[in-house]
Amino acid sequence: MSFSSLVQDLSLRDSASSRRPRGIASASTIDDRASQVSRAMSYTSTAATSVSISGDISSQLHGGYFHPLARSWQAERQLTKSMLIYPLFISDNDDDETLIPSLPGQYRRGLNKLLPFLQTLVSKGLRSVMLFGVPLQPGTKDALGTAADDPDGPVIRAIRLLQQRFPQLFICADVCLCEYTSHGHCGILREDGSLNNGLSIDRISDVAIAYARAGAHCVAPSDMNDGRIRAIKLKLIEEGMAHNTTLMSYAAKFSGCLYGPFRDAAGSAPSFGDRKCYQLPPGGRGLARRAIVRDMNEGADIIMVKPAGQYLDIISDAKELGRDLPVAAYQVSGEFAMIHAGAKAGVFDLQSMAFESTESILRAGATIVISYFTPEFLDWLST
Repeated sequence: MSFSSLVQDLSLRDSASSRRPRGIASASTIDDRASQVSRAMSYTSTAATSVSISGDISSQLHGGYFHPLARSWQAERQLTKSMLIYPLFISDNDDDETLIPSLPGQYRRGLNKLLPFLQTLVSKGLRSVMLFGVPLQPGTKDALGTAADDPDGPVIRAIRLLQQRFPQLFICADVCLCEYTSHGHCGILREDGSLNNGLSIDRISDVAIAYARAGAHCVAPSDMNDGRIRAIKLKLIEEGMAHNTTLMSYAAKFSGCLYGPFRDAAGSAPSFGDRKCYQLPPGGRGLARRAIVRDMNEGADIIMVKPAGQYLDIISDAKELGRDLPVAAYQVSGEFAMIHAGAKAGVFDLQSMAFESTESILRAGATIVISYFTPEFLDWLST
């Protein structure tokens, strides 16, 4: 019986009942009416159900996420404070505190300004940072990036100081030469301007060892030179530090348009050419998969994908290929700046988009997120 036929039938029954002579109803009449009402309710329920469901009970999903808590249960991974790593730009001027115009709310800080800033964040639950050195003193940069592992340079001094002041903080040190080379490339160059891969990985692995000796819990080479994970791992073993130093590989780092604000902050833009010969091409999914497998086989403890939002498929690939390894994703400076620009233009709410973009990264497979939103998340996740 269709829903419209049922309504018509019930209307006719009500009309007939109203025309009956009034009197004392018999027990059988009462029982009959009760039975009719029960059948009518059953017909109504069946008809309404047939209208709302197209024959398949599994199509009804709203009950699984109508409540905020129920919605949270639908997520495979919940964003927590322990998943976040906060990138920090450390200047060799101890009193420096310079706002980076292209990177909203982010500063380049010297050690005297860094400590009180971090004290507040640590008290809110900050668990990990990623250090990037920014040498500003004249004459610091040269063709070999010799200042990268200077014991008096910003990164090594910061590692020692943070370890002493915040012993519970997990300290990651980015390992690259681009901030320290006069040409701004991520390694040592040949006379023709091309990258000398062999000399580069030898130099970069030395820098990684220097950071580990200073007390970094994690070294993270971001140069994308072939074989640098193996070179660092072997030197960590030789130095007896492989057992207490995490090796995080920027395994799938793509070239592209999203690094501009970072290069403003770190002063690391190349003085000529670009980095397309050693960073991955945006369309190179197969290359990314090969790089991930290579770095896993060379001893990486964590695999990273960078950038994050435009490469969710690569994050998913990393989780598939390295199912037994943590997967990190770096929501880079350009992504962060675009979200701020969209919010400023009234396109969306900043907090809502920060969560949405980060939750998409987790959904793709990451369990670690390097994010400039970390200070805000420490507040948002507390409330």
